[in-house]
Amino acid sequence: MKYILAIDQGTTSTRAVLFDAEMQVIGSAQQEFPQYFPKAGWVEHDLEEIWDSVVATCRQVLAEQGITAADLAGIGITNQRETTAVWDRASGRPIHKAIVWQDRRTIEICEALRAEGHEDMIRHKTGLLLDPYFSGTKVRWILDQTAGARDQAANGGLLFGTIDSFLIWRLTGGASHVTDATNASRTMLYDIRAGAWSAELCQALKVPMQMLPQVKDCAAEFGTTVPDILGGSVPILGVAGDQQAATIGQACFAPGMMKSTYGTGCFALLNTGETPVVSSNRLLTTVAYQLGGKPTYALEGSIFIAGAAVQWLRDGLGLIEDAAQSGELAQAADPEQDVLLVPAFTGLGAPYWQPECRGAVFGLTRGSGPAEMARAALQSVAYQTRDLWEAMRADWPAETHVTLRVDGGMSASDWTMQSLSDLLGAAVDRPKMQETTVLGAGWLAGMQAGIYPDQAGFAATWALDRKFTPDMGSEQRDAAYARWQRAVQAVIGI
Repeated sequence: MKYILAIDQGTTSTRAVLFDAEMQVIGSAQQEFPQYFPKAGWVEHDLEEIWDSVVATCRQVLAEQGITAADLAGIGITNQRETTAVWDRASGRPIHKAIVWQDRRTIEICEALRAEGHEDMIRHKTGLLLDPYFSGTKVRWILDQTAGARDQAANGGLLFGTIDSFLIWRLTGGASHVTDATNASRTMLYDIRAGAWSAELCQALKVPMQMLPQVKDCAAEFGTTVPDILGGSVPILGVAGDQQAATIGQACFAPGMMKSTYGTGCFALLNTGETPVVSSNRLLTTVAYQLGGKPTYALEGSIFIAGAAVQWLRDGLGLIEDAAQSGELAQAADPEQDVLLVPAFTGLGAPYWQPECRGAVFGLTRGSGPAEMARAALQSVAYQTRDLWEAMRADWPAETHVTLRVDGGMSASDWTMQSLSDLLGAAVDRPKMQETTVLGAGWLAGMQAGIYPDQAGFAATWALDRKFTPDMGSEQRDAAYARWQRAVQAVIGI
């Protein structure tokens, strides 16, 4: 048993990745699944379609590599966070489509909780802002809107979980209703200081505690798959939400280490060690990972639009045919022009949390064209990261050195990463291994199985692809950022 199967269940697709005993990827399979938008601001997934994609990709990658369940030492799972599933305990069938993390339907529930005076309590216990982003209000909505659900839940007939919990329930044939501390910390029902579900939170959000899964370390015994799924029984040994899995995959194990993942959006996590740091700048306090019963905490900032700005150049404006062209165009932009894009297409995330504002372009001239727009789109990612960087440095002691490691699709662009380094005034480290999220899940399972090294040994395997260092003077950098801040305030004020 020398292989690890890692399941990466994302927002738009599912991947199954096989790692060998040296933590090298030897095969992968991927499958997209539909997105459902029943109303403006609503986003749903069909849990049966997600389940089918998980089974199909796992079977495909094993078959393609000629590997059987008997060859697997364990399974690791990483998942889209906050997306909410409620299912029947007896049948295992969902009672409603999953409500996705992007969904905004519970704004009124959040407003009611605020009016009832729960905001400070929620913030203190969970480290989260009172926002529809998180799972707790989504569970309440499903129970309120599904006929008979509240009575069924009160009688113990319904279970709640994030996607990891639902998958484990199915994989184990209903034997395990579990989650890990990182996913639990995103529900708005979990006290991150006490390390337990909170009766006070559950009462405020009207979620019966008997629905909740058992919370485990990120590396633990989560259950064993039933034989008919993969052709044999395999232990599930590692679980972490996707952004925490990327933090683990980047080996950000020391306080002051920060990872920033650039996909459709951007998620930055700063390891703050054993003590949760309360943000004064509207960042989230969350569990980075939990090993050996001991949680490590992080500050987190979310940017809604990163790679999506490049998609907009391609699909919305038709300026490019593929994402790689954006960097080439940006390099060709007129240095005398200073076009600025604030990509608030779906509002602004941290540290502003302005969901209602919309995007704008500043500094256009008759000479502005595709190259200038491409540069503005890529630089907007760097500016938004600077917003998070400044907020984190304000919450975290300024004298503490911060190491920034990057991953995700946009990190492959040298131009974008150099721009990021320039506007931060700090070094940016890009690793050789770009698949950090699925690597994090794989390492957790492999370490628990005893075939992969411990934290220190794993951290020693991290390898640098390229270090980007600032090539911009501080005066120019500060003037550019001040202009960005004025543009953001203008957008918020519209």
